[in-house]
Amino acid sequence: MAMDGTLTIGAVVAFNAYLLMMAEPARALTGLVNAGGEAAAGAQRVFEVLDTEPAIRSKKDAVVLSNLRGEVEFRNVSLKYQDEKVSSLTGISLRVKQNQIVALIGPTGSGKTSLVNLIPRFYDVTDGAVLVDNHDMRDVELTSLRRQIGIVLQTSLLFSDTIKANIAYGRPDASDEEIIAAAKAAQAHEFIESFTKGYETIVGERGVTLSGGQRQRVAIARALLMDPRILILDDSLSSVDTQTEKLIQAALDVLMEGRTTFVIAHRLSTVRRADVILVMDKGQIVERGAHDELLARGGLYREIHDLQLMQRDGSEFEEAMVGPIRTEKPQHENTIIAGRSNSG
Repeated sequence: MAMDGTLTIGAVVAFNAYLLMMAEPARALTGLVNAGGEAAAGAQRVFEVLDTEPAIRSKKDAVVLSNLRGEVEFRNVSLKYQDEKVSSLTGISLRVKQNQIVALIGPTGSGKTSLVNLIPRFYDVTDGAVLVDNHDMRDVELTSLRRQIGIVLQTSLLFSDTIKANIAYGRPDASDEEIIAAAKAAQAHEFIESFTKGYETIVGERGVTLSGGQRQRVAIARALLMDPRILILDDSLSSVDTQTEKLIQAALDVLMEGRTTFVIAHRLSTVRRADVILVMDKGQIVERGAHDELLARGGLYREIHDLQLMQRDGSEFEEAMVGPIRTEKPQHENTIIAGRSNSG
């Protein structure tokens, strides 16, 4: 058309320019359509999960537990997960008195976590029964039970919110004074106050702006604020330095006082504080007793003890040769970097 004069060269150039200008919006529109389709598919999966009826539910006439004493009993308990060929727990019988500290130790996959997961009734037993204050778990109203159980995991779960909100997660109606008192008891108040915004500091998703020891102490403060009658602790001392370990241990000592406590132990220093030590292997309790008693028997507990002793001696030798071994980045008291305190 430009050749026969019906369309000028300028019009051709303008037309090509308009095409180029339209290309990017067209690509963006295509991307939006694709993103919309992916979002719709994702939303459908989310709603499917939300609409799923929980397998563990309270009975209509379930018993509401108002003031739990904290007595727990396992009566010939066996547990087999769905689609698993081998039982995770077999023939577990155990009676835990009020305010006792029970430590569970054993190889990976021995059933320690499966056992404590039955206490808040995350699963139902395959055989036998779990009782709390002489009530079968299956006859108890779930919310009233779980509100009186505190759980501190080895990897603490924090939300992208303020430190104050994370501590008060289990008790959103708690006063500022109660939150601060819990933080002080958990050895967390000092490092929280070192932040510019103090308790209003946003910690980021999973508490990414805090060190491991700081996250752990915030989680302990949260458990203290709930004031549970039963505690479940996954030993929190396996990946922190010596100074942080002392702070966390001091906080745990306060937390465990006057409460029935189950500790999944990875270090014998934690085990020795227990009233009863349960040694587990292949889903069974193979030994039980006090520290000295189990050492004298020369069984699996003695093997674990001797192995950890050898590892500790090896670490001490290596530290003497090359200097202290740190599991966290070097930190300086009251130094804030990118909104984060490096006080441990």
